[in-house]
Amino acid sequence: MILVNDGPSVSVTDIAVSFIKNAVPIFQHIQYQQNKGKGYALRKGVERSTAEICIYTDIDFPYTIESFLKIFNILRKDDSDIVAGIKNKTYYTNVPAIRKFISKFLRSVSAFFLRIKITDTQCGLKGFNEKGKQIFLQTTINRYLFDLEFIFLASRRKEIKLVPVEISLRQGVEFTKLPYKLLFTEMRNFLKIVLRSIFAR
Repeated sequence: MILVNDGPSVSVTDIAVSFIKNAVPIFQHIQYQQNKGKGYALRKGVERSTAEICIYTDIDFPYTIESFLKIFNILRKDDSDIVAGIKNKTYYTNVPAIRKFISKFLRSVSAFFLRIKITDTQCGLKGFNEKGKQIFLQTTINRYLFDLEFIFLASRRKEIKLVPVEISLRQGVEFTKLPYKLLFTEMRNFLKIVLRSIFAR
């Protein structure tokens, strides 16, 4: 179990970290002072991992335990390299309108421009084996579109078994607002991936 604290956070206290360390002896805590972004943080955690299977998610654990087990069990059967959670039909009933629009818009443009196998790339629950880990560590985007970059890179590798699986949100999950500055940053990141796709053809 690895927790990456992406810069200073009042919600991750020394007391909480000590509690987890006492409860989970193999727990590792990675912390650095400057906020780098979710993609950067997860690469740091994956780099540290020595497990045969990696599964990553957000600090608030927004998905059900059953969703975690689905991904773990598929990877454990050794018939897939990357298992990507995708939103089920009820997901959007609990999501703010602006997030719903951004999610569906990104899926549409990703399908059109990138021709990737899985268009629902931004679900924050994914797992992979050692082959998938090596691809994940090749991502370069530090913010939220690292997920899209990961699926894009994996889709280009014919030998990689990429499997989508429907997952569910926990009850009572609250979504934070997306800053407009972040949206502009991610638009630039999306263009970088599109250009990478064009030059790779």
